[in-house]
Amino acid sequence: MNISFTEKQQNYISNQVLGGDYQNASEVVRDALRLHELYRNKVLDELRGEIAKGWDSPVSKRSVKDIINAKTKTLKG
Repeated sequence: MNISFTEKQQNYISNQVLGGDYQNASEVVRDALRLHELYRNKVLDELRGEIAKGWDSPVSKRSVKDIINAKTKTLKG
């Protein structure tokens, strides 16, 4: 597998190794992927929970336009 990194990413990886937190670049990348997986799963679980709450809540009497207008007013004022 061949992976390309930006200069900023390369510098970050190098600094992590030089700082002594990791022995090599592969450890940094593996740790980053592990954290990404945890974060992604957490976000997806939270979204699924919010969707379930929406499905389980009562039906709104407001139209989509009413909801958008109300939100627009709160953002402006």
